[in-house]
Amino acid sequence: MVILFMLTLLSFSSCHVARYVWWNFADIDDCHKFPANPVQPASVSTPWTCAEVPVVPVVNHLEGEPISDFNGFLEKNHTVACIVIRNDTLIYEKYFDGYCRSSVLPSFSVAKSFVSAFIGIAIADGKIRSVDQPVTDFLPELKDRRFQKVTIKHLLEMRSGIQFKEAYGNPFSGMAKFYYGLNLKKYTLSLTIADSADRFYNYQSANTQLLAMVLERATGKSLSGYLEEKIWKPMGAEYAASWSIDSRSDQQTKAFCCINARAVDFAKFGQLILDSGIMGGDTIIPPSWVTESLTIQTDSRDSGGFPYTYHWRVTQEGDFFAKGVLGQYIYVCPKKNIVIVRFGKKSGKVSWPGFFRQICRSL
Repeated sequence: MVILFMLTLLSFSSCHVARYVWWNFADIDDCHKFPANPVQPASVSTPWTCAEVPVVPVVNHLEGEPISDFNGFLEKNHTVACIVIRNDTLIYEKYFDGYCRSSVLPSFSVAKSFVSAFIGIAIADGKIRSVDQPVTDFLPELKDRRFQKVTIKHLLEMRSGIQFKEAYGNPFSGMAKFYYGLNLKKYTLSLTIADSADRFYNYQSANTQLLAMVLERATGKSLSGYLEEKIWKPMGAEYAASWSIDSRSDQQTKAFCCINARAVDFAKFGQLILDSGIMGGDTIIPPSWVTESLTIQTDSRDSGGFPYTYHWRVTQEGDFFAKGVLGQYIYVCPKKNIVIVRFGKKSGKVSWPGFFRQICRSL
Protein backbone atom coordinates (compact mmCIF):
# COMPACT_ATOMS: atom_id res chain seq x y z
CA MET A 1 0.00 0.00 0.00
CA VAL A 2 2.83 2.42 0.89
CA ILE A 3 4.64 1.68 -2.36
CA LEU A 4 1.42 2.18 -4.35
CA PHE A 5 0.88 5.50 -2.59
CA MET A 6 4.43 6.62 -3.41
CA LEU A 7 4.08 5.62 -7.04
CA THR A 8 0.82 7.55 -7.23
CA LEU A 9 2.55 10.61 -5.82
CA LEU A 10 5.40 10.30 -8.27
CA SER A 11 2.96 10.01 -11.16
CA PHE A 12 2.02 13.64 -10.53
CA SER A 13 5.28 14.65 -12.18
CA SER A 14 4.63 18.37 -11.78
CA CYS A 15 4.76 18.04 -8.00
CA HIS A 16 8.28 18.52 -6.67
CA VAL A 17 7.10 17.46 -3.21
CA ALA A 18 6.16 14.02 -4.52
CA ARG A 19 9.56 13.66 -6.17
CA TYR A 20 11.25 14.76 -2.97
CA VAL A 21 9.32 12.21 -0.89
CA TRP A 22 10.11 9.44 -3.37
CA TRP A 23 13.82 10.19 -3.80
CA ASN A 24 14.32 11.85 -0.41
CA PHE A 25 17.65 13.56 0.29
CA ALA A 26 20.16 14.14 -2.51
CA ASP A 27 22.54 11.21 -2.99
CA ILE A 28 25.42 10.14 -5.20
CA ASP A 29 23.07 8.40 -7.65
CA ASP A 30 21.32 11.66 -8.53
CA CYS A 31 23.42 11.93 -11.69
CA HIS A 32 21.30 9.06 -13.05
CA LYS A 33 17.89 10.34 -11.89
CA PHE A 34 17.47 13.54 -13.85
CA PRO A 35 17.51 14.24 -17.60
CA ALA A 36 20.73 15.89 -18.73
CA ASN A 37 22.37 17.51 -21.73
CA PRO A 38 25.68 16.08 -22.97
CA VAL A 39 29.06 17.80 -22.79
CA GLN A 40 31.63 16.38 -25.20
CA PRO A 41 35.32 16.04 -24.29
CA ALA A 42 38.34 17.17 -26.24
CA SER A 43 39.08 15.19 -29.41
CA VAL A 44 42.60 14.68 -28.07
CA SER A 45 43.06 14.84 -24.31
CA THR A 46 46.32 15.26 -22.47
CA PRO A 47 46.62 12.61 -19.77
CA TRP A 48 48.31 13.38 -16.49
CA THR A 49 51.95 12.49 -16.03
CA CYS A 50 51.90 9.80 -13.35
CA ALA A 51 54.39 9.34 -10.52
CA GLU A 52 52.57 7.57 -7.70
CA VAL A 53 53.75 8.74 -4.31
CA PRO A 54 52.51 7.26 -1.01
CA VAL A 55 50.68 9.93 0.96
CA VAL A 56 52.42 10.68 4.25
CA PRO A 57 50.27 9.73 7.28
CA VAL A 58 48.31 12.66 8.63
CA VAL A 59 45.92 13.31 11.50
CA ASN A 60 42.13 13.18 11.41
CA HIS A 61 41.57 16.92 11.77
CA LEU A 62 38.22 16.46 13.50
CA GLU A 63 39.10 13.70 15.97
CA GLY A 64 42.80 14.43 16.41
CA GLU A 65 43.84 10.82 15.81
CA PRO A 66 46.80 9.72 13.65
CA ILE A 67 45.85 8.03 10.40
CA SER A 68 48.08 5.05 9.71
CA ASP A 69 45.91 3.52 6.96
CA PHE A 70 45.21 6.35 4.52
CA ASN A 71 43.16 4.28 2.07
CA GLY A 72 41.21 2.67 4.88
CA PHE A 73 40.44 6.06 6.39
CA LEU A 74 39.04 7.36 3.11
CA GLU A 75 36.94 4.26 2.58
CA LYS A 76 35.64 4.29 6.16
CA ASN A 77 34.45 7.86 5.67
CA HIS A 78 32.35 7.11 2.59
CA THR A 79 34.83 8.30 -0.05
CA VAL A 80 34.36 6.92 -3.55
CA ALA A 81 37.14 8.83 -5.34
CA CYS A 82 40.27 10.68 -4.22
CA ILE A 83 42.91 12.23 -6.46
CA VAL A 84 46.04 14.21 -5.57
CA ILE A 85 47.93 16.21 -8.21
CA ARG A 86 51.27 17.85 -7.43
CA ASN A 87 53.29 19.88 -9.93
CA ASP A 88 50.86 18.84 -12.66
CA THR A 89 51.64 15.17 -11.93
CA LEU A 90 49.19 12.55 -10.70
CA ILE A 91 50.67 11.18 -7.47
CA TYR A 92 47.61 9.51 -5.92
CA GLU A 93 44.40 8.12 -7.41
CA LYS A 94 42.14 5.68 -5.60
CA TYR A 95 38.52 4.59 -5.90
CA PHE A 96 36.35 2.77 -3.39
CA ASP A 97 33.06 0.91 -2.99
CA GLY A 98 32.98 -0.35 -6.56
CA TYR A 99 33.75 3.00 -8.20
CA CYS A 100 36.52 3.41 -10.76
CA ARG A 101 38.13 6.06 -12.95
CA SER A 102 35.29 5.97 -15.48
CA SER A 103 32.52 6.24 -12.86
CA VAL A 104 30.26 9.25 -13.30
CA LEU A 105 29.98 11.41 -10.19
CA PRO A 106 27.60 14.30 -9.41
CA SER A 107 29.24 17.63 -8.61
CA PHE A 108 26.46 19.08 -6.48
CA SER A 109 27.52 22.65 -5.55
CA VAL A 110 31.01 22.25 -7.00
CA ALA A 111 29.20 23.29 -10.19
CA LYS A 112 28.83 26.79 -8.76
CA SER A 113 32.55 27.43 -9.24
CA PHE A 114 32.22 26.59 -12.96
CA VAL A 115 29.43 29.17 -13.25
CA SER A 116 31.75 31.73 -11.66
CA ALA A 117 34.37 31.00 -14.32
CA PHE A 118 31.76 31.46 -17.06
CA ILE A 119 31.03 34.99 -15.85
CA GLY A 120 34.70 35.92 -16.26
CA ILE A 121 34.80 34.37 -19.72
CA ALA A 122 31.61 36.15 -20.79
CA ILE A 123 33.01 39.51 -19.60
CA ALA A 124 36.22 38.91 -21.56
CA ASP A 125 34.16 38.05 -24.64
CA GLY A 126 32.19 41.29 -24.32
CA LYS A 127 28.89 39.52 -23.59
CA ILE A 128 28.67 41.12 -20.14
CA ARG A 129 30.03 44.58 -19.34
CA SER A 130 31.11 43.97 -15.75
CA VAL A 131 30.08 42.38 -12.46
CA ASP A 132 28.39 45.66 -11.57
CA GLN A 133 25.79 45.22 -14.30
CA PRO A 134 22.24 44.79 -12.92
CA VAL A 135 20.68 41.37 -13.37
CA THR A 136 17.62 43.02 -14.92
CA ASP A 137 19.70 44.07 -17.93
CA PHE A 138 19.45 40.41 -18.94
CA LEU A 139 16.29 39.30 -17.16
CA PRO A 140 13.87 42.25 -17.37
CA GLU A 141 10.96 39.87 -16.80
CA LEU A 142 11.89 39.27 -13.15
CA LYS A 143 8.64 39.96 -11.34
CA ASP A 144 10.09 41.77 -8.33
CA ARG A 145 11.26 45.16 -9.59
CA ARG A 146 13.72 45.44 -6.70
CA PHE A 147 16.00 43.17 -8.72
CA GLN A 148 17.01 46.34 -10.58
CA LYS A 149 19.39 47.01 -7.68
CA VAL A 150 20.84 43.48 -7.66
CA THR A 151 24.07 43.07 -9.64
CA ILE A 152 25.99 40.10 -10.94
CA LYS A 153 28.53 40.73 -8.19
CA HIS A 154 25.84 40.45 -5.52
CA LEU A 155 24.85 37.07 -6.94
CA LEU A 156 28.45 35.84 -7.10
CA GLU A 157 29.02 36.79 -3.47
CA MET A 158 25.68 35.42 -2.23
CA ARG A 159 24.69 38.90 -1.06
CA SER A 160 21.65 39.55 -3.22
CA GLY A 161 19.04 39.71 -0.46
CA ILE A 162 16.64 37.34 -2.20
CA GLN A 163 13.98 35.34 -0.36
CA PHE A 164 15.02 31.69 -0.60
CA LYS A 165 15.36 28.81 1.86
CA GLU A 166 18.45 26.64 1.32
CA ALA A 167 16.88 23.78 3.29
CA TYR A 168 17.67 20.33 1.91
CA GLY A 169 15.59 18.56 4.56
CA ASN A 170 12.35 20.45 3.90
CA PRO A 171 10.23 19.29 0.92
CA PHE A 172 8.44 22.66 0.90
CA SER A 173 11.59 24.80 0.76
CA GLY A 174 12.83 26.75 -2.22
CA MET A 175 15.76 24.35 -2.48
CA ALA A 176 13.47 21.33 -2.85
CA LYS A 177 11.48 23.12 -5.56
CA PHE A 178 14.64 24.07 -7.46
CA TYR A 179 16.19 20.63 -7.15
CA TYR A 180 13.17 18.43 -7.81
CA GLY A 181 10.82 20.74 -9.71
CA LEU A 182 10.15 20.63 -13.45
CA ASN A 183 9.93 24.34 -14.31
CA LEU A 184 13.08 25.97 -12.99
CA LYS A 185 12.76 29.08 -15.13
CA LYS A 186 9.32 29.82 -13.71
CA TYR A 187 10.52 29.37 -10.13
CA THR A 188 13.55 31.60 -10.70
CA LEU A 189 11.68 34.45 -12.35
CA SER A 190 9.18 34.39 -9.47
CA LEU A 191 11.83 35.01 -6.81
CA THR A 192 11.36 38.01 -4.56
CA ILE A 193 13.67 40.25 -2.56
CA ALA A 194 13.73 39.98 1.23
CA ASP A 195 16.38 42.59 2.03
CA SER A 196 18.59 45.19 0.39
CA ALA A 197 21.45 43.81 -1.68
CA ASP A 198 24.93 43.64 -0.13
CA ARG A 199 23.71 43.90 3.46
CA PHE A 200 24.71 40.37 4.44
CA TYR A 201 25.87 37.00 3.15
CA ASN A 202 23.31 34.24 2.73
CA TYR A 203 24.26 31.08 0.85
CA GLN A 204 21.43 30.43 -1.62
CA SER A 205 21.54 28.26 -4.73
CA ALA A 206 19.02 30.57 -6.38
CA ASN A 207 21.82 33.13 -6.81
CA THR A 208 23.70 30.72 -9.06
CA GLN A 209 20.57 29.85 -11.02
CA LEU A 210 20.04 33.54 -11.72
CA LEU A 211 23.65 33.82 -12.90
CA ALA A 212 23.08 30.89 -15.25
CA MET A 213 20.04 32.53 -16.78
CA VAL A 214 22.03 35.75 -17.19
CA LEU A 215 24.76 33.78 -18.98
CA GLU A 216 22.35 32.01 -21.28
CA ARG A 217 20.64 35.27 -22.16
CA ALA A 218 23.97 37.09 -22.68
CA THR A 219 25.69 34.39 -24.74
CA GLY A 220 22.73 32.83 -26.52
CA LYS A 221 24.05 29.41 -25.54
CA SER A 222 22.91 26.70 -23.17
CA LEU A 223 25.06 26.28 -20.09
CA SER A 224 26.09 22.77 -21.12
CA GLY A 225 27.07 24.07 -24.55
CA TYR A 226 29.05 26.89 -22.97
CA LEU A 227 30.83 24.43 -20.68
CA GLU A 228 31.77 22.25 -23.65
CA GLU A 229 32.98 25.14 -25.80
CA LYS A 230 34.73 27.29 -23.23
CA ILE A 231 36.15 24.89 -20.63
CA TRP A 232 35.62 21.15 -21.17
CA LYS A 233 37.21 20.83 -24.60
CA PRO A 234 39.87 23.57 -24.20
CA MET A 235 41.17 22.09 -20.93
CA GLY A 236 41.48 18.64 -22.51
CA ALA A 237 38.84 16.76 -20.53
CA GLU A 238 39.34 13.02 -20.88
CA TYR A 239 35.69 12.01 -20.70
CA ALA A 240 32.30 13.21 -21.81
CA ALA A 241 30.18 14.84 -19.12
CA SER A 242 26.60 16.03 -18.78
CA TRP A 243 24.66 18.73 -16.97
CA SER A 244 21.28 17.89 -15.48
CA ILE A 245 18.21 19.86 -16.52
CA ASP A 246 14.81 20.34 -14.91
CA SER A 247 12.84 18.58 -17.66
CA ARG A 248 13.06 17.63 -21.32
CA SER A 249 10.32 20.11 -22.15
CA ASP A 250 11.80 23.19 -20.45
CA GLN A 251 15.52 22.37 -20.85
CA GLN A 252 16.61 24.65 -18.00
CA THR A 253 20.06 23.71 -16.71
CA LYS A 254 20.31 23.09 -12.97
CA ALA A 255 23.27 25.42 -12.68
CA PHE A 256 23.57 25.42 -8.89
CA CYS A 257 24.50 21.74 -8.98
CA CYS A 258 24.50 18.74 -11.22
CA ILE A 259 27.54 18.59 -13.49
CA ASN A 260 28.01 14.86 -13.94
CA ALA A 261 31.59 13.89 -14.73
CA ARG A 262 34.62 11.84 -13.75
CA ALA A 263 36.87 12.73 -10.83
CA VAL A 264 39.92 13.10 -13.07
CA ASP A 265 38.21 15.84 -15.11
CA PHE A 266 37.13 17.71 -11.99
CA ALA A 267 40.82 17.61 -11.06
CA LYS A 268 41.68 19.13 -14.45
CA PHE A 269 39.39 22.04 -13.69
CA GLY A 270 41.16 22.51 -10.35
CA GLN A 271 44.50 22.50 -12.15
CA LEU A 272 43.18 25.05 -14.63
CA ILE A 273 42.26 27.44 -11.81
CA LEU A 274 45.61 26.79 -10.09
CA ASP A 275 47.32 27.76 -13.36
CA SER A 276 45.37 31.05 -13.47
CA GLY A 277 43.07 29.88 -16.25
CA ILE A 278 45.88 29.06 -18.68
CA MET A 279 46.52 25.60 -20.11
CA GLY A 280 49.01 24.65 -22.80
CA GLY A 281 49.79 28.31 -23.35
CA ASP A 282 46.16 29.13 -24.12
CA THR A 283 44.03 31.40 -21.96
CA ILE A 284 40.79 29.61 -21.13
CA ILE A 285 39.70 31.75 -18.18
CA PRO A 286 41.16 35.28 -17.91
CA PRO A 287 43.92 35.26 -15.25
CA SER A 288 42.64 38.58 -13.90
CA TRP A 289 39.25 36.96 -13.34
CA VAL A 290 40.78 34.01 -11.49
CA THR A 291 42.56 36.46 -9.19
CA GLU A 292 39.42 38.54 -8.65
CA SER A 293 37.34 35.41 -8.03
CA LEU A 294 39.61 34.30 -5.19
CA THR A 295 40.10 37.71 -3.55
CA ILE A 296 38.34 38.37 -0.25
CA GLN A 297 36.29 41.53 -0.75
CA THR A 298 33.61 41.28 1.94
CA ASP A 299 33.02 39.88 5.42
CA SER A 300 31.14 36.89 3.97
CA ARG A 301 31.82 33.62 5.80
CA ASP A 302 30.30 30.23 5.10
CA SER A 303 28.97 27.83 7.73
CA GLY A 304 32.50 26.58 8.37
CA GLY A 305 33.87 30.08 8.88
CA PHE A 306 35.69 30.20 5.53
CA PRO A 307 35.66 33.47 3.56
CA TYR A 308 33.33 33.22 0.57
CA THR A 309 34.33 34.98 -2.63
CA TYR A 310 32.95 34.52 -6.17
CA HIS A 311 31.51 31.03 -5.59
CA TRP A 312 34.77 29.86 -4.02
CA ARG A 313 35.87 29.43 -0.42
CA VAL A 314 39.36 30.47 0.64
CA THR A 315 41.52 29.71 3.68
CA GLN A 316 43.86 31.77 5.83
CA GLU A 317 46.81 29.93 4.27
CA GLY A 318 45.83 31.05 0.78
CA ASP A 319 44.27 27.76 -0.34
CA PHE A 320 40.84 27.70 -1.94
CA PHE A 321 38.17 25.14 -2.70
CA ALA A 322 34.86 24.32 -4.33
CA LYS A 323 32.47 22.34 -2.14
CA GLY A 324 29.38 20.22 -2.70
CA VAL A 325 26.98 18.45 -0.38
CA LEU A 326 28.08 14.89 0.58
CA GLY A 327 31.66 16.08 0.74
CA GLN A 328 32.45 16.73 -2.91
CA TYR A 329 35.60 18.89 -3.07
CA ILE A 330 38.09 20.42 -5.45
CA TYR A 331 40.79 21.73 -3.10
CA VAL A 332 43.74 23.77 -4.37
CA CYS A 333 46.96 24.71 -2.56
CA PRO A 334 48.88 27.24 -4.70
CA LYS A 335 51.96 27.34 -2.44
CA LYS A 336 52.55 23.61 -2.91
CA ASN A 337 51.10 23.44 -6.44
CA ILE A 338 48.64 20.77 -5.30
CA VAL A 339 45.11 19.88 -6.39
CA ILE A 340 43.04 17.43 -4.36
CA VAL A 341 39.69 16.00 -5.43
CA ARG A 342 37.51 14.04 -3.02
CA PHE A 343 34.02 12.79 -3.88
CA GLY A 344 31.89 10.67 -1.60
CA LYS A 345 28.52 9.26 -0.59
CA LYS A 346 28.67 11.24 2.65
CA SER A 347 30.98 13.75 4.30
CA GLY A 348 31.64 11.37 7.17
CA LYS A 349 33.10 12.57 10.45
CA VAL A 350 35.88 14.56 8.85
CA SER A 351 36.69 18.23 8.49
CA TRP A 352 37.82 17.77 4.91
CA PRO A 353 39.43 21.20 4.31
CA GLY A 354 41.59 20.68 7.40
CA PHE A 355 42.41 17.17 6.26
CA PHE A 356 43.42 18.39 2.80
CA ARG A 357 45.56 21.09 4.37
CA GLN A 358 47.47 18.47 6.32
CA ILE A 359 48.05 16.45 3.17
CA CYS A 360 49.50 19.56 1.51
CA ARG A 361 51.79 20.15 4.49
CA SER A 362 52.99 16.56 4.42
CA LEU A 363 53.98 16.59 0.74
